[in-house]
Amino acid sequence: MKDTSISLWWKLSWQLSLVLFFIITIVIMGLCIYGLTVLTPNLAIEKNISHLIRDAVTRDAQGRFVIRDTPNLNSFKAQYSDLWYVAATVDGAYITYGAVPTPYSALAPYVHFFRDADIRGAAGTNEIASIEPVNTRVGKVSILIGGVAGKGWPFLVLLKEIYPIYLPLLALALPAVFLAVPRIVQRTLSGVRKVAKEASEIEAQSFHARLPVSEIPKEIVPLVTAFNGLLGRLDDEFHKRQRFLLDAAHELRTPIAIIQARIEGLQAGQHRVRLLDDVARLNDTAEQLLDFERNTQGAELHQNINLVEIASNVVADLAPLAIAAGYTVSFQSETEYVERFGNPSDLSRAISNLFRNAVDHGENRGMIHVTVSAGGDITVADEGPGIPVEHQQLVFEPFYRITPRSTGAGLGLSLVKQIVANHHGHVTIGNASPGTQVTIEL
Repeated sequence: MKDTSISLWWKLSWQLSLVLFFIITIVIMGLCIYGLTVLTPNLAIEKNISHLIRDAVTRDAQGRFVIRDTPNLNSFKAQYSDLWYVAATVDGAYITYGAVPTPYSALAPYVHFFRDADIRGAAGTNEIASIEPVNTRVGKVSILIGGVAGKGWPFLVLLKEIYPIYLPLLALALPAVFLAVPRIVQRTLSGVRKVAKEASEIEAQSFHARLPVSEIPKEIVPLVTAFNGLLGRLDDEFHKRQRFLLDAAHELRTPIAIIQARIEGLQAGQHRVRLLDDVARLNDTAEQLLDFERNTQGAELHQNINLVEIASNVVADLAPLAIAAGYTVSFQSETEYVERFGNPSDLSRAISNLFRNAVDHGENRGMIHVTVSAGGDITVADEGPGIPVEHQQLVFEPFYRITPRSTGAGLGLSLVKQIVANHHGHVTIGNASPGTQVTIEL
């Protein structure tokens, strides 16, 4: 299935980064808006006219201060018909342009004394004026400007002027966005990753296993608590099922024994033999069911055991059964002693099940091989028809049969897998040439 889940780390990272960018943008815009309320309304135009006059300032042949009519300056004057200005050099020489209001025309001889000025509310006029200094080829020139209040794009001009404020802010914020925020989110979610890892490691037989809630965000605690509650309910239901199956298997022993006794009292004959075989299968199924449920509780691995001895004893006990069924039996070991820590009776049961399985499915011909390697591998192989590849993993499932009419309850190989898992090993199955080969690796 296509994975449509969204990464919480990625979602939080880009959302927090977006919030941080939004805050920075608001701060910059706030500074600009505040600047527009306290600075001169001529801000946008005075920057433009200052640059134009700077390029137009020169001295004539007599050394007098003049402002040439450059194409750019003329175009600007045509665009802003109410523009007026007074340009003054440091020596007091000045040039006027446009209709300079009377209060400001009286200020013309003194403009060169000002570096910067924002003049509002002069007596006798509502005109807003400002003084802007500019360095030209004839020296420093102070320009008194008016008639253009509020025109142009003062916000953009101010944004350009205050870059020494917001560029360092961005230089500090960008590493925080791309480095700090993801790391903070990652550290915040580390507890969730730890809990997820522990959840993935919970085995089917890990009774009473619960996930910790101490290192995860408070918002995720209800989810983990609900999951722990689910684990508890599953444990309860598992134990109920286990107790039922164990009780049922125990209860079956008595009627099976009674039926067997009554059948043994019947007159000898083929019908009596078939009934005894059926009762024997029923009794074997009940015993396997008991073993299966006991082993779901785990094994007590408290003994040092010799795998060679256990395997050879199983072969010695079951060889007459195999020989009577038409097989020859072979047992080989690469060494005389392979030590493991485990439960001898359970391992004997596992090897016995493999041997019986070979007897039941080897078609009563060929040889049954049992080998023990120096590395602790126990292999049981027959020379029967083998198991189709699509069934090789399914045969380890409880009650699974390759064909509906197969003999047995389908618990033998499942019990083998369970016992081997309790001993921290694993079991593999494959086809030999010919036959089936099952290996227990401890």
